Amino acid sequence: MSDSTSKPSPISGSASDSGDLTADLDLGFDGAEDILRSWRKGMRPDPDLTVSEWADAHRWLSSRSAAEPGRYRTARAPYLREIMDALSPRHPAQRISFMKAAQVGATEAGNNWIGFVIHHAPGPMLAVLPTVEMAKRTSRGRLDPLIAESPALRERVNPARSRDAGNSMLSKEFPGGILVLTGANSATGLRSMPARYIFLDEVDAYPASADEEGDPVTLAEARTTTFSHRRKVFMVSTPTIRGISRIEREYEASDQRRYFVPCPHCGQMQWLQFERLRWDKGRPDTAAYHCEGCETPIAEHHKTQMLERGEWRATAVSADPHSIGFHISALYSPLGWKSWQQIAREWLAAQGSEEMLRAARNTLLGETWVESGDAPEWQRLAERREAYGGAQIPEGGLFLTAGVDVQKDRIEVNVWAWGRDRTSWLVDHIVIAGGPDDPACWDKLTVLLGKTWACANGAVMVIGKLAIDTGYEAPAVYAWARKQGFDQVSPIKGLEGFNRATPVSGPTFVDATIGGKRLRRGARLWSVATATFKTETYRFLRLERPSDEDRALGVVHAPGTIHLPDWIDTEWLKQLVAEQLVTVRNKRGYSHPEWQKMRERNEALDCRVYARAAAWIMGADRWDEATWRRLEEQAGVETRLAPQLPTPIEPTTPAAPKAGTPTTPRRKRRAYTPNFMRD
Repeated sequence: MSDSTSKPSPISGSASDSGDLTADLDLGFDGAEDILRSWRKGMRPDPDLTVSEWADAHRWLSSRSAAEPGRYRTARAPYLREIMDALSPRHPAQRISFMKAAQVGATEAGNNWIGFVIHHAPGPMLAVLPTVEMAKRTSRGRLDPLIAESPALRERVNPARSRDAGNSMLSKEFPGGILVLTGANSATGLRSMPARYIFLDEVDAYPASADEEGDPVTLAEARTTTFSHRRKVFMVSTPTIRGISRIEREYEASDQRRYFVPCPHCGQMQWLQFERLRWDKGRPDTAAYHCEGCETPIAEHHKTQMLERGEWRATAVSADPHSIGFHISALYSPLGWKSWQQIAREWLAAQGSEEMLRAARNTLLGETWVESGDAPEWQRLAERREAYGGAQIPEGGLFLTAGVDVQKDRIEVNVWAWGRDRTSWLVDHIVIAGGPDDPACWDKLTVLLGKTWACANGAVMVIGKLAIDTGYEAPAVYAWARKQGFDQVSPIKGLEGFNRATPVSGPTFVDATIGGKRLRRGARLWSVATATFKTETYRFLRLERPSDEDRALGVVHAPGTIHLPDWIDTEWLKQLVAEQLVTVRNKRGYSHPEWQKMRERNEALDCRVYARAAAWIMGADRWDEATWRRLEEQAGVETRLAPQLPTPIEPTTPAAPKAGTPTTPRRKRRAYTPNFMRD
């Protein structure tokens, strides 16, 4: 029986009918309004935002990682809006590829997506960088500031602490999900968990295989299988080489969207192409874009308005209806980032260098470099042979490396001199008969480590670094290298495939004796991407040489020129050009480039690759200007010495010189070694 005098229930009657469930509550106590306000906020559904809307509302850029700190504004780079919105859950696309130039805001678009997922669409997310080390740097340099500067994220992700297993440098837990960062070189990281969201950053820098377990992109995407149509895969990269570029392959399989902008003069919509950026000869400061409709030059101050009125248009039909692709070049870079004048200036500076042109095409145009894989004819190389003395180092050669190929019945050695810009000279070719089973063969190779080669100015050099292949009789190679020490000798292993993060990686420790027994401490093994150095070698061999008339006018050889002596025979030349780059298809139907032999013997090419790897291991690709100047000064000291009368000495047999230390050879020549190569 109910009491007619009792008060009505606070959730009944007219108050409930009016829709306000709190109208009849007794709010006469302290803090009641705060509790009610929090309750209402918690019951209110999150607004249905896109990624770009979320970024404009919640993202703050840190001065630690951004050139323009403060509130993020999509309007600063309007072309990113549709790309980010395609990453929103309500958009039907499942695979989004973005082939782009450098510094156009792509990474920040990916960071906005990460923030959106943490705040509005939580779930398991995997972010893949080319290497684990790059993943760590990204976490410190980009993700930590992203979280720290955005209050909506800061309250959801705790600071990384060593004792907090759920939140570390490579793992960020948040309510409803987790973000894991890893490297494409780590198969373990790629298999770590199922993921609804996959962010693949700079995919063209990924290795061909993750720990030899397969394509890292394929391994990562396999993590999304259980999420079916709810998954999102965002693939971003500056492209590299035609035929091996992952991002280009993805873009060409998509609907190939371009950003069309209006001409401020005639209104015609068009996507910006580098061919229409023109300037007066030698004056990049006059660069202006010429409309394809009215041909009127467009000054750069119009760019902001053009970008605001631009729109993405598909230019192809996607093979997969859930796959879309975007492409943009540095021509679209907003005012204050990279100007058309800067682009013209950098393009002009790249002329004359294939390496710089390749970088400009990749980073400015966002397009792949077309690499010619055809080896030059050996007859053409024979015609280019130069007259410099046998086993002599021509002027310009500043240090020596050797590449060693071990065969069943012999060991072949090529000694190369190196100068600036990877210019090189073959100075010796040695064949040691006997093979790896013959101790005398290894003794002769040991003697070679102490041999000296004469410079044009009278000084002598020893081999700075000898790289020896371990592909045949590896235990014997390791045993010999261990006896010599690893300051002068580097055992190497060739790796097939392109798209490796670095041409040379390592060293790793290998434990083996001649009998195959494992040791606790083993030889140091370097891994070499042979395809990369073969491509470089053939590119340098195809460089045009200045004519006699040009040389008389002071024209010098192009950077990277490979000089061959007139004493080398035709068989060696044929071995140098024994391979060609062909496109093959794997079992899954994907095409990829591969170096294949055109003739059986290719020892000259292999030795060249190993010697090039030795130069890399020494650090030549990373030496600064001061280092090269020091090296040239040391090489030039001999030419400035006054002639001296020989001092009588007792005849002795000179000891074999050690790499990295000066020696006094016969004929009173002085040997020099760069300071940075000394012990």
